[in-house]
Amino acid sequence: MTLWTPGGEHHVPRDPQPDSTGAEDGTAIPGAVDEQVNLDDLDPEDRERAEAILAELAAARERLAAAPPDVVVANHAMGLYELGAIHLTADPPRPAAARLAIDAMGLLVEGLAGRLGDSEPTLREALQSLRMVFVQQTSGGGPDSDPGAE
Repeated sequence: MTLWTPGGEHHVPRDPQPDSTGAEDGTAIPGAVDEQVNLDDLDPEDRERAEAILAELAAARERLAAAPPDVVVANHAMGLYELGAIHLTADPPRPAAARLAIDAMGLLVEGLAGRLGDSEPTLREALQSLRMVFVQQTSGGGPDSDPGAE
């Protein structure tokens, strides 16, 4: 599994090994796996960068594990909302791409009804709003109105 960050894509082990990096000097980075990171093979500058990246990843994993799951899922649903809106407002609009994002958001929001905590009403309203814009854009009869076009 990989994690994308503004600094690039980084491998994130599914089952982190406890305090293991493959380093012979006892240096341990939480979440590192022997086969994936061998800090001994790096020059000091690259090693320092690798240790910082691994420490950031471990901290990110801890923050994610501490966050309530309904909040994390709601955040992803809003990301799908944004993706749908981006495609609907593109010039020219991309209805097929928007439809996929809207359908994915719908599956999350409607499929997890009653489990999304305080965010659920906002998510339902956002989904309805996005669906209305989609229908308005695709019911005009022009070339961009075909939901399957792209």
